[in-house]
Amino acid sequence: MRVLLVYPEFPQSFWSFDQALNLVGRKALLPPLGLVTVAAILPQEWEFKLVDRNVREVTEEEWNWSELVILSAMIVQQEDFAAQIKEAKRRGKIVAVGGPHATSLPKLAEATGADFLVLDEGEITLPLFVEALERGETSGIIRSEDVKPDVTTTPVPRFDLLEMDAYDNMSVQFSRGCPFQCEFCDIIVLYGRKPRTKTPEQLIAELQCLYDLGWRRSIFLVDDNFIGNKRNVRLMLNALKEWMIEYNYPFTLNTEASVDLAQDTDFIDLMVECNFNAVFLGIETPDASSLALTQKFQNNRDPLSESVHTIMSRGLRVTAGFIIGFDGEKTGAGDRIIQFVEETSISLAMFSMLQALPNTALSLRLAKENRLIDDEGTGNQTKLMNFIPTRPVETIADEYVRAFWELYDPEKYLDRVYRQFKILGEPGHKTASRKPDLVTIKAIATICWRQGVLRKTRWKFWPYLFNMMRLKPKNWQLYLTICALGEHFLEYRQLVRSQIEEQLAEYVQAESALKQQQAKEEQADQLVA
Repeated sequence: MRVLLVYPEFPQSFWSFDQALNLVGRKALLPPLGLVTVAAILPQEWEFKLVDRNVREVTEEEWNWSELVILSAMIVQQEDFAAQIKEAKRRGKIVAVGGPHATSLPKLAEATGADFLVLDEGEITLPLFVEALERGETSGIIRSEDVKPDVTTTPVPRFDLLEMDAYDNMSVQFSRGCPFQCEFCDIIVLYGRKPRTKTPEQLIAELQCLYDLGWRRSIFLVDDNFIGNKRNVRLMLNALKEWMIEYNYPFTLNTEASVDLAQDTDFIDLMVECNFNAVFLGIETPDASSLALTQKFQNNRDPLSESVHTIMSRGLRVTAGFIIGFDGEKTGAGDRIIQFVEETSISLAMFSMLQALPNTALSLRLAKENRLIDDEGTGNQTKLMNFIPTRPVETIADEYVRAFWELYDPEKYLDRVYRQFKILGEPGHKTASRKPDLVTIKAIATICWRQGVLRKTRWKFWPYLFNMMRLKPKNWQLYLTICALGEHFLEYRQLVRSQIEEQLAEYVQAESALKQQQAKEEQADQLVA
């Protein structure tokens, strides 16, 4: 069987970092880990080719070569997901789809024209799909019926299928699932609340595979809560530490975790010893009442600002997610988020309006309350809310746009990056030194020219850089990398403002038309009476 794996295009988003990636000749931040895992689970006597449309187009030769086309996508990729299925069917191909989008919205995925929906987790459903093909079936919906697979059986992903030079980071996964019950989160719907982990040997084998393929840059552990099963993670970190020492720290690592990571400083230290240098925290909001209402109780156990400072001071740069639009939220939520981000010196603060994602406790509650406008929330930062909030949409959108604009003002962003790296602890070990190539040298020169000469940031850029080289000699290159990410937000904050304001104008117009229609109907009823 000749299988073409296609990963749909992402719309521009907070994480696309287009302008920054262009500086170093990269096409995408992360590869499609799900598809290379799919390729590893399917029969290895099959032939595989993979095309990430965030990197390049599918060629005519690849379309003609394929017998089976497999796509996986997140909800935010749904537009290109549908377009690629249509193209594959136009060419007479058998099409199978899976991943978070198809699993969350199977009816929508089925409507695209795909032949097979291979839903839930592939360790269970992909072998069933192969059996269906062997029986001569040409279509079907395959599910795991709420059974969660044992991920200790998951093979090493087929990283060899990737065009590795196109990516800024590689991806691996150690665990699935999260023990918490945040109302708006779809992770616990997709993967459950009992974190399942691979063995330390599995993760080491994946890192060894990447090392053997020549990878020497950053790796993102895509676990949605890295410390969901802290006992197993600690065992893995102890093994990883030895491997890192043996191979002279060939990678830097980063991941996602809950804020209660701050409660275990020994664990943070172990992560840093393994060459982790960043962690993403789902902070969401500094408003304790909103956190309690959305059942994110773990964020109310300790002062959030102290937790952030503890994690950063021990060597993990904190990036964080923030949301506006929770039920019962009081006026000024956007300003409170700005204040928190500035006080904690979080350089990269992902900020969005609340979306009710499919099948979450939030979407189910809102549907019962007749407040759900549609059940296809994407989580994209350029979208209005897909439900009726307890505050006026206009007020929330205005606070959101103003806050996003202010957070990514070039000077304020540069200030935060500098303050964050002053707090950030340095790694205790000596990392492998690598001479910068011409692309890196050109990228550094471009950033120095743009931020240190052309823009108003020039009065701060040079003192900050020289101080960083003097105060944090192990961190100054990473510091400059985070400065470079600011190039993305110059353009992206414009996109956020224009698209939200455009949608808001349409919303206000529709509301006005509805009120006029209701007034006419009431007037007609009065005349009849």
